[in-house]
Amino acid sequence: MSRTKPTVVLTRKLPDPIETRMMELFDVRLNVDDHQFTQDELIAAIAECDVLVPTLRDEISADVLAKAGPRLKLIANFGNGVDHIDVAAAQSQGIVVTNTPDVLTEDTADMTMAMIVAVPRRLVEGAKMIQDDTFEGWTPTHMLGHRLAGKRLGIIGMGRIGTAVARRARGFGMTVHYHNRRRLQPELEAEVEATYWESLDQMLARMDIVTIHCPHTPATFHLLSERRLKLMKPTAYLINMARGELVDEKALIRLLKDGSIAGAGLDVFEHEPAVNPKLRGMKNVVLLPHMGSATIEGRINMGEKVIINIRASADGHALPDRVLPQRL
Repeated sequence: MSRTKPTVVLTRKLPDPIETRMMELFDVRLNVDDHQFTQDELIAAIAECDVLVPTLRDEISADVLAKAGPRLKLIANFGNGVDHIDVAAAQSQGIVVTNTPDVLTEDTADMTMAMIVAVPRRLVEGAKMIQDDTFEGWTPTHMLGHRLAGKRLGIIGMGRIGTAVARRARGFGMTVHYHNRRRLQPELEAEVEATYWESLDQMLARMDIVTIHCPHTPATFHLLSERRLKLMKPTAYLINMARGELVDEKALIRLLKDGSIAGAGLDVFEHEPAVNPKLRGMKNVVLLPHMGSATIEGRINMGEKVIINIRASADGHALPDRVLPQRL
């Protein structure tokens, strides 16, 4: 990059404090009407900018990157997950990719815990009853759900978010179990009082609630396949706050419909933003519009990380949040 202000293209509108600070520091092209970039717009942007700031809905494939101009040196992703970017192709062209890790842990864990409460306690179903004016008064068997204390929670992916969920679950009196690529250090495992399962299949068959906290990669696509979903108890609940592609959604719908799984809480969907209409019609499912990390504080923290990475790149310093292909 030159020593002049780098040209930065934002593919979506970011929080006002972030855009304002970027305008002070860089030559910024804002997305004022917050529309979704087409592929042609992405290609036009990378042909003329120094830095692209995309979000998870921008598919930046090898074919798109092949049309990048010589100025493009940094893709500063606004988000932690980078499965929408061909990082290997970017690296082969001398383009660095960064992300925004470590800022959404508490927000996502909070919303996960909200889902863990909402699904078995039928909160959304009850709220709809009030909205529809069908509540006829309390009775001993009205809107019965299940308590959390004493239930077994199975966490798939015990990274920062999974560990934060474990701490919250212990506060609700739940027993924590987990499956992870690597076992936690003994002191951390003891802190959250978690039981490690090397076999995901074995864990799934024993849990009352299962929550997913893995990245989407080719290796984790349909991690919860139909076969694995069928291992879950008919009284169990599934929570997915990670990526929709981790779950075979069609199989999940079938199992929810026939009572093989008691219920689900989904903040993400396999073909997002499309939501299968069969899911929308189910009383035992809580659906949210990908808002697990949606706090003002979190979005500003993400933007601050993007700014730090752009400034480091412009100044020729090491980038604190660089993503390498082998980490995916």
